[in-house]
Amino acid sequence: MSGRLIGVGTGPGDPELLTLKALRAIETADVIAHFLKRGRNGNARSIVAAHWPDKAIELPLPYPVTTEMDRREDGYKAQIGAFFDESAKNIAEHLDQGRTVAVLSEGDPFFYGSYMHIHVRLAPHYPTEVIAGITSLSGCWSQAGVPLMQGDDVFTVLPGTLELSDLARRLGETDSAVIMKVGRNLPKIRQALEAAGKIDRAIYVERGTMADSVVTPLAERDDSPAPYFSQVLVPGWKDRP
Repeated sequence: MSGRLIGVGTGPGDPELLTLKALRAIETADVIAHFLKRGRNGNARSIVAAHWPDKAIELPLPYPVTTEMDRREDGYKAQIGAFFDESAKNIAEHLDQGRTVAVLSEGDPFFYGSYMHIHVRLAPHYPTEVIAGITSLSGCWSQAGVPLMQGDDVFTVLPGTLELSDLARRLGETDSAVIMKVGRNLPKIRQALEAAGKIDRAIYVERGTMADSVVTPLAERDDSPAPYFSQVLVPGWKDRP
């Protein structure tokens, strides 16, 4: 009999935003796998640290490359593809021995999460469950205290890696937005917001819900590279009281 695969959403960073269902899965898992940058502790691992079961086998999955290469380069695609193949194989070895494997995912597993690469490789072959997590989006706008959309507002999630013209166009077409993958794209994001006429309402959130979080109008933030856990909020609801 095969084991069971569980994709576990750990939430946006604050350990208290870990759901009860996620906590039960972690405490009863035989194996807990988690992604991390080589040489560092993974964020998802840190979120659940207080609840880590003594009996669980830990399976770290260190990325071979993160921001050292452009994700569109063939070299990046080859390395990251091989990494997910190997990670799925390592997890499958435990599943084949009848173990329950929980794979931690920051935020929600199916929202820009690395877990989804494991899911598409293994879910067709093993019993699988996905436990939804609180997304970084809701964590950031709750921390900022900013309602983002209301009524018939159209809401758009945009990666800051888009070309400037595409980013500006999409910002101009939507009522509210969250821009992710900020990093070194911050100057371009600022230009796109200026072109769309929405720079004045943009809010920068860094490490939302974490202990060292920062919330400030984007206009007051300089153009130095933003940390990985950063987003730009563009509120809608123009006729708010």
